[in-house]
Amino acid sequence: MPAPEQTDPHPVKQGVAGVTTFAAAALLCIVGFMGLFQGIAAAANDDLIIVGPKYTYQFDLTTWGWIHIIVGVLALIVAFGMFAGATWARAAAIVIASLAIIANFLWLPYYPWWSILIIAVNVLVIWAVATWDAR
Repeated sequence: MPAPEQTDPHPVKQGVAGVTTFAAAALLCIVGFMGLFQGIAAAANDDLIIVGPKYTYQFDLTTWGWIHIIVGVLALIVAFGMFAGATWARAAAIVIASLAIIANFLWLPYYPWWSILIIAVNVLVIWAVATWDAR
């Protein structure tokens, strides 16, 4: 008598690194490059960015530029770790995306629409990494 056929509750299989993980790594890579370029623009040309009214979390634009550069470079390193399939990169991706969300939330008075876009993409990265199934 043949064995009963088992049905898989998750019919879609993921590849080596996983499609969701690849998408999260690609988005994190894009966010890293955008943060890097955002930081370079802020650090190199202080007079290019128009500053509105003063607010509580105010730093010099060069300082904000360096914050965005550091977060962007860390995001790129973690994204390449995710592309390589490193297990440490999944947890680090959530941490770096959270730091990028905080940095862009504090950057809202300078460029609100850009910051909202970057925050939304980082939320997608966190969702993709957190919902990835290793099976």
